[in-house]
Amino acid sequence: MGKKILMLVGEFSEEYEIFVFEQCMHAVGHTVHVVCPGKSAGDVIKTSLHDFEGDQTYTEKPGHNYQLNMTFSKAKAADYDAVYCAGGRGPEYIRIDKGVQKLVRDFHESGKPIFTICHGAQILMAVDGVLKGRECAALGYCEPEVRLAGGIYIDVPPTGSHIDGNLVSAKGWPGLAAFMRDCLKVLGTEITHAKSVVEEAPAKPAKKKKAA
Repeated sequence: MGKKILMLVGEFSEEYEIFVFEQCMHAVGHTVHVVCPGKSAGDVIKTSLHDFEGDQTYTEKPGHNYQLNMTFSKAKAADYDAVYCAGGRGPEYIRIDKGVQKLVRDFHESGKPIFTICHGAQILMAVDGVLKGRECAALGYCEPEVRLAGGIYIDVPPTGSHIDGNLVSAKGWPGLAAFMRDCLKVLGTEITHAKSVVEEAPAKPAKKKKAA
């Protein structure tokens, strides 16, 4: 049976970390509801694209607009199997929202899976105890905050991911493949690769030559 995942986003959250995660989970039969504080289903948020292009820090460019499919005020942890904190710039401001903090606290206290990538860890830092003693990957610039929140920063490769019990974390969008694979593992989702449905046609018997 498919699982239900609540995704927390804000204006200018990272485009890939919204769209790619959502589409992957839908593809394997899970349901993803995406919410933003103060917004309702059908409202649109702006997203952003982040990349490293030789500067001292990342660049930020406009991404595609995203239409939310769930009203924030209706979201309750009890209705979901896991919560996902997308990265980008959104986490910086939605983490101070009391409703966001309550949702994260409820997921934490219920022991349900928590997924975070890039700056998404900033949301977890805002709730006392969520990162205490936990191993967490995030964008390198978040390392001091992870440690100050009582967590253990894990410096995974850009394409890597990390599992610590029910917590799955990664450094940024280049690690989405590994990250989503680990999220599916924690959700208990198994994907089996079937044999090819296209079978080779049986060889036709050779025609006998007529006697001269």
